Amino acid sequence: GEPPHMGNSAQQIIMKIVTDTARPVTELRKSVPGNVAAAVAKSIEKLPADRFESAAAFAAALVDPLFGAGSATQVRGAAERGRGLGNRVTAALAIVAATSLAIAAWALLRPAADGPVSRFVVELESNRTLAYIGNGEAPRLALTPDGRELVYPADSADRGRLLAVRSLDRFESRLLPGTDNAEAPAVSWDGTRVAFVTGNAGPPTIGVASLRGGPPLTVVDSAFKSYPTWGPDGFVYFIGTGDVVRRVAGGGGPIEDVVQLPKPSEGASYRRWLRILPGGRGALVSEGPNSTSNSTAQSLRGFVLRAVDLRTGRSGASVQGVAGEYVAEVGALLFVTLDQTLMAVAFDADDLETRGRPQALFGGVDVRPAGADFAMAGGTVAYARTGLNAPEQVIWVRRDGGVQEIVDPAWTDIEYESFALSPDGGRMAVTIAGTQRVDVWVKQLDRGPLSRLTFGGTENLSPAWSGDGRWVSYVSWRGGIASLWRRRADGVGAEERVAAIGRNISEARWSRDGTWLVASVQGRSSTDLMSLRVGVDSALAPLLSESFDEFAPALSPDGRWLAYVSEETGRPEVFLRPFPRVDDGKWQISSEGAYEPVWNGDGRELFFRSEDGQAIMVADLSRGPALATRRSLLRASADLIFEINGDDRMFEPAANGQRFLLVRQGSGDVSGSLVIVQNFIAELRAALTGGARP
Repeated sequence: GEPPHMGNSAQQIIMKIVTDTARPVTELRKSVPGNVAAAVAKSIEKLPADRFESAAAFAAALVDPLFGAGSATQVRGAAERGRGLGNRVTAALAIVAATSLAIAAWALLRPAADGPVSRFVVELESNRTLAYIGNGEAPRLALTPDGRELVYPADSADRGRLLAVRSLDRFESRLLPGTDNAEAPAVSWDGTRVAFVTGNAGPPTIGVASLRGGPPLTVVDSAFKSYPTWGPDGFVYFIGTGDVVRRVAGGGGPIEDVVQLPKPSEGASYRRWLRILPGGRGALVSEGPNSTSNSTAQSLRGFVLRAVDLRTGRSGASVQGVAGEYVAEVGALLFVTLDQTLMAVAFDADDLETRGRPQALFGGVDVRPAGADFAMAGGTVAYARTGLNAPEQVIWVRRDGGVQEIVDPAWTDIEYESFALSPDGGRMAVTIAGTQRVDVWVKQLDRGPLSRLTFGGTENLSPAWSGDGRWVSYVSWRGGIASLWRRRADGVGAEERVAAIGRNISEARWSRDGTWLVASVQGRSSTDLMSLRVGVDSALAPLLSESFDEFAPALSPDGRWLAYVSEETGRPEVFLRPFPRVDDGKWQISSEGAYEPVWNGDGRELFFRSEDGQAIMVADLSRGPALATRRSLLRASADLIFEINGDDRMFEPAANGQRFLLVRQGSGDVSGSLVIVQNFIAELRAALTGGARP
């Protein structure tokens, strides 16, 4: 999988071809037969006279087990044994010819004089617009290696969302058939295929389609954590469960383990961005905390982009970025920071280390926990500016799917993040994201006042009510870590810290009688559940701690059962255990992916949402979990899309279970403008060398 001579530029490679002897192939793969190794060595000799005289002779050597036997240097013997003038002249002429070839090749391959840097906004057709979902969206842009074609998920009026290909020298885009609901496109190194993720019918899968047409092929059908990327070997790479980098041939086949990634930093287990470096020996991997909010400021906190050796799993350099690309032409690492700035730093792709200080290039790049809308290839950069969410509305939806009622027509906001109903149903604690802060507010239902509850920290999330309705607890980010705080719901008095354990707390729920607290806590490689007996325990103690994520705890009204979400099957599903003796049994309640379990007030029913958040399901537990029955209650319609927020709750039933509190997604979300920068190498080279940028 490696060329015989490697370097960081065409010039370096050419000079190595002229002056260096290639390593025997057996140093890279010991199992290669001796005759094959000898044939390879002879085929790349520097003197033409020392190489095979024909392809037929080469083919014969590859199948002849005696070829090269007895003398490993046989193919080099002519130049060394020949002491006559003829041999010396031949060798000298060959060296002159090789040197001349190198000079000519260098002249042809040396970087051309940089042209002027140009920036312009690309206007897409009205029926091929850049698809926009919001802050939880996957990366959307990919370029072919020559930088001449852009691949992106397009919203088409007549066919829904498909991948589109836009040649930069044309006004029209073309759709790739069979890529319905595709996202996260990645173009192969040879520019002929695109890999993508789709969840059109069932759980997400990784597919591959030709950029020139033809039906797509599913190559991975489960158990992947990152979006796909290509390696120079024609394989599709991805991060699987257990943080193992895996790969599969672009045409399908068995999935292979490549390397176990090193343990992420404390509290970081979210890994979505993966890029393979030239030569296939290294990769760029992003890591960050599990997202508990769609607020960009909070969800990007603590993200780093790390270089990893794919042969040993060794960590190399790391930068404070969410996504990045390696630019071989200038030996630089480009990365996007949480404040939407594109940065550059010199980077050695062989030893995986940076050189010098990072330099800021420009801002305004749309960035999310899953990556960034940024791509570079062939000297061309494509990026999208930040999109705009339309105002959302909090609504009641009847159990039978009947008419939806707006809680308060005068109350709309841009971004609701999570909420919780008070035990008496008369108040709602809600997280609202502003431009600089995320805070918890208390709303008097239905049309009463809205009062701000939190003023400390930078982001305050995941509100929950105490059983008596006097207190609202919330997760608050302070000093780079998320701990649990509470304050009286009427806003009287100071806030109090409930729990802080040196790890990020994602959410917490109280038992109705106020004796228990169950919290989701982020570990090194997974999210675990921990518990605390109020007034008895001094700190949270492990409740469920396994190698996969377990989150979204919900205690039954009588405190006897714990519902939660686990990803042990490879996708999120709702499970049920006895509480507090959680090891006495376990039952899987959902079967097709689910989030947000929440109990009906009588404890006989457990509600949860489908994996896409658009359907509400119910499990009847009146005869016990072993005999539970499940059915769908209602599903969002074409003109009503429910807002979702990963593993945080945006769904609550009324006390009688006859209607549900939800958020209607805003209508009219718009994607940021699509920008193309041509001849960007000139600007990048100037930034790295300290020159003035165009």
